[in-house]
Order: sequence, then C-alpha cells, then structure tokens
Amino acid sequence: MACNPEDLIAMAAGAKEKAYAPYSRFQVGAALLTAGGKVYTGCNIENASYSLTTCAERVALFQAVAAGEREFVALAVVGGDLAACFPCGACRQVLAEFAPELEIITGQPGGPVHRRSLKELLPDTFTLK
Repeated sequence: MACNPEDLIAMAAGAKEKAYAPYSRFQVGAALLTAGGKVYTGCNIENASYSLTTCAERVALFQAVAAGEREFVALAVVGGDLAACFPCGACRQVLAEFAPELEIITGQPGGPVHRRSLKELLPDTFTLK
C-alpha cells in the first residue's frame, strides 16, 4: 500500500467534514486508494427523499471510476465519532464489482485502526460472471 492506513483515515476524516447530512446528522467520509497510489475521497450526500441518499464510499468510488480508475486496493471509512464504521451492504456490493480483494480500514484519526477484507464483510457477493 503506497499510503499508510492512518493517512487514509485522516483523508476520510477530512472528506467527512464536507458531508451533506442535514437529516441524519451522521457525517461519513471515505478515502479510496488505487493500485497506482492515487486517493479519491467522498462524503455522504443526503436527500429529503431518503432512498436517493448516496454513501461516502460510493461517492469516492464513482469519482475514481469517472477518472478512469479500475483497480483499487484499500478504502478507509470514518463515520461520525464511531470507533469503527464499515460500509453498508449496498456499498459492499458496489465495491465488490471492482475490487473483491479490497481492504477496508476504519477508525478515527489517532485512534485504533480496524481492518477487514471485503470478502470477510461480504462473503457471498452477487455476480453475473
């Protein structure tokens, strides 16, 4: 990994500060590391029609894909003041489309780092392959 877990958590925490979360008041930030060493960040963006809300993890992934990236190695997620905030099921499935071997890192800046593989979090990924 070209970027250490603590740096990714710090970037995710910075992205969290940009979240638009007027309904839940639960801000989430994500930092996605590509195989080439670039980092794309995202924050959650809520909507009054709650099902149209987009999670921070997908915002980061969609920005990376829109920039032409297709290979990812790690994703850091920081949510609220939780010690660990792992991606929701929908985000896990979307991430698995591109990076089934992705490492998921979560925590808070200066706190303990929690790591899981995406396969641990989503053992039976839906696929058409």
